[in-house]
Amino acid sequence: MPEEKLGVELSIVIPAFNEERQLPYTLETVAYYAGKASPRFEIVVVDDGSSDATWSVLQQCAKTIKGLRALRLSRNFGKETALCAGLEAVAGAAVIVMDADLQHPPELIPAMMDIWRTDAKADIVEGLKRQRGTEQWTKRIGARMFYSALTRLTGHQFEGASDYKLLDRKVVEAWKRLPERTTFFRGMIVWLGFRSVSVEFDVPPRAGGETRWSFIGLAKLALNAIIAYSAVPLRIVGVVGLLFLLGAFVLGVQTVYHKWIGEAVTGFTTVILLLLIIGSAVMISLGTIGEYIAAIYNEVKGRPRYLIREQVTYEAEENQLAAYIGSHAQ
Repeated sequence: MPEEKLGVELSIVIPAFNEERQLPYTLETVAYYAGKASPRFEIVVVDDGSSDATWSVLQQCAKTIKGLRALRLSRNFGKETALCAGLEAVAGAAVIVMDADLQHPPELIPAMMDIWRTDAKADIVEGLKRQRGTEQWTKRIGARMFYSALTRLTGHQFEGASDYKLLDRKVVEAWKRLPERTTFFRGMIVWLGFRSVSVEFDVPPRAGGETRWSFIGLAKLALNAIIAYSAVPLRIVGVVGLLFLLGAFVLGVQTVYHKWIGEAVTGFTTVILLLLIIGSAVMISLGTIGEYIAAIYNEVKGRPRYLIREQVTYEAEENQLAAYIGSHAQ
């Protein structure tokens, strides 16, 4: 790590995927508010294998925007993995994670830094959504159901949670000790258990373009989060199995009794219904167990979370580093 990096007070991590349209404006805005929060800042943007001109835009921005550093992953690994790449690359005493579409308002950056500096309890400054903006009602209801279920399954509070957070350096170092490949950033931070202070914000409209999250993508994220942070679904499978065992015992006693007294009911309606119900329960149970086995399989393989294809740094900073190396080489 260059010695200059040891003096970085504020690092900002921004994952980006196909954000070429609004990225220059986003970075200029973030750099402006980061400069107001601290003169010693860096902005680390992770291009998550974008298929548009996002990387070219970042290369151009690196020529003019102070403190900018961009990483390009070898392919699209997903937002959660891009966050991991950014967090492992930063050097700041405080690290802010935010989205590239300005739905995490950059004007909160100075206030978050002030809280971090003055409040001894602020190991984490948590951005909580006061309202979710103009998103579709289906996504709004889906998000509410997901966070409500996750809160109940894990025992941790996720209502209104977002990825917009400030993390103290000790929180980042503790996060780095979590080795799992299937990651859920919000859940990992909650699990760490550091002291948190909340700041509410209203979600503004996107700076440009459309959301990259599809229904399938959100469903996959929700499934990974539940599997990674709760074993309750597996326990539910066991409870369902016990209930069916109890029902089978009752029906068995009833069948033997009717057979004994000569009143056995003819027909297959009951049998067919029971087969359908039990068959469905068995398939759902196997599917639930399969998801956990798949998660174990991904962890056991031990592959790296991501691969970096190339990176670029603010040119003035590169020149300063070259001058520093030259002066110390003499």
